[in-house]
Amino acid sequence: LVHGSGNVFADLGDPDAESRQMKARVAAEIISTLDQRGLTVRAAAAEAQCDPADIQRIRNADLARFSLDRLLRIAGRLGQ
Repeated sequence: LVHGSGNVFADLGDPDAESRQMKARVAAEIISTLDQRGLTVRAAAAEAQCDPADIQRIRNADLARFSLDRLLRIAGRLGQ
């Protein structure tokens, strides 16, 4: 039995582990906000001033196209 470090990306040897962990946490908060507020993809995109495809990518945890800064801006526009 091996205990993880708390960062799955670091445990898997990813050289950009800290950044990926933060992106995943911010994305999870965005998804939680969308669910709590019952926002559709289009409504969320309008409020976050981004493309609906971006909201869908966040929901699908497809974060490769996002910088941490961009995710934080989206989260801020959604009231986080």
